[in-house]
Amino acid sequence: MDATADELAGVVDLFGGLTRAELERALAEAAYRADGQSLDDEALEGAIETALESFALVRYDPERGSDAAADGAGADGAEPLLVAGPTAFPAVPDHAEDVPHILDVQRRRLDREALGEAARERFVAAAEDAVAAGDADRIRTLLDISYDLEAWAPVDCTDERTRLEDALEE
Repeated sequence: MDATADELAGVVDLFGGLTRAELERALAEAAYRADGQSLDDEALEGAIETALESFALVRYDPERGSDAAADGAGADGAEPLLVAGPTAFPAVPDHAEDVPHILDVQRRRLDREALGEAARERFVAAAEDAVAAGDADRIRTLLDISYDLEAWAPVDCTDERTRLEDALEE
């Protein structure tokens, strides 16, 4: 089963957010229900990274209320959650509708302000990287994402947007 960023967002959105391991279990169950397929771990890793880079998914550590460390461990050693992000159009993949009834995972209620700040922190880092690399395509993409992020969460990306616009003009 190859999942798109929007399908990954759809699965995590069924629960409010999932750890990486929970997402793998949910997708494995959906793949099995579909036709006995198994997950391609490498393809799933690539899909998750693409979804994170595009902000279709946001990595969130509810204990810290901010974007989780790159190693994936939260402040208390617990795994961060993957949450449907500001650019996602969550779509539940075929055969995944019943996954909430199969997995023993309660729906999570997230602090929207803290979640927005987590996404904003990640956005700021992505903007800094794009500007430092002089990557005009990524800068343009991030400009679009800035508007999505502001509509999705109570954050202000005006300063970052100005910095990105200035970088394009240079």
